Amino acid sequence: MKQQHFTSSAVRMRPLAAACLLALLATGCASPSHTISPEAQANAARENPAPPKDEDFPAIESAKWKQGAFPSIEALRAMRTGMGKDQVRELLSYPHFSEGIGGVREWNYIFHFRTGAGPDYITCQYMVRFNQDVLTTGGYWKGRGCADMVKPAVVAPVLVPAPPVAAVPRKVTLGADGLFRFDGGHATDLLPEGRRKIEALATDIRQSGDKASITVIGHTDRLGSDDYNNALSLERANTVRGLLVQQGVAGTAIRAAGAGKQQPVVQCAGTAATPELVSCLQPNRRVEIEVSTSR
Repeated sequence: MKQQHFTSSAVRMRPLAAACLLALLATGCASPSHTISPEAQANAARENPAPPKDEDFPAIESAKWKQGAFPSIEALRAMRTGMGKDQVRELLSYPHFSEGIGGVREWNYIFHFRTGAGPDYITCQYMVRFNQDVLTTGGYWKGRGCADMVKPAVVAPVLVPAPPVAAVPRKVTLGADGLFRFDGGHATDLLPEGRRKIEALATDIRQSGDKASITVIGHTDRLGSDDYNNALSLERANTVRGLLVQQGVAGTAIRAAGAGKQQPVVQCAGTAATPELVSCLQPNRRVEIEVSTSR
């Protein structure tokens, strides 16, 4: 009777075991969440592995979820090195391919992008790679023009007539670390204190009663590639410009530009992205707002 009871219990457990296995396959066997340290993020950014070749991407017909998805452009723009799997899953959902059971270091997606007002779209493949600490080391595209689909729109400089009365420009320098979350430049990355500083500046500009010509320039430190820092500095400048416009400052009077890492205000020794070097380079991560006014 004991043997019969054991066998019945085993039979009843099979559906549960199958469900657990399916859950593991769906999640790519992610390990339990853990705190991500700044040192681990710096290590992931420093690795900078070679990008995959087209033949490294899996064949679309081998996907488990063959329909793919129409992703959030803002979610894709929020992808950075040093993110954990839970954070990637929150932005992009689960990968569309069966990625394996153990030691998963790569997630693959099928994403579609609309090409106009109609139903037409293009299909792209996106790969996220992880290091031994299970943090992202890069996101890569397969497909012509796919990377361009998520690039932020560049705000064209607006030519503003020179003020009739010469005035000494007033420059306000705000530390980027006090404005945005680490490695972020979008409006959703603005910190509450940073938002209050920009809103206070907008109030000051409006209440002055003067005609203002405003230049917003984003700067970064020297860590990371030129392309990455140029894009991040421009994104932060455009975000500050957008908030000034939201607060009632005329958009035609504001020019946004990104200087990347080309104009440092401090020099620090070292090449490895240690916490000490990151802290030393903090003054270089800034947004400069220059306001010229005339009656």
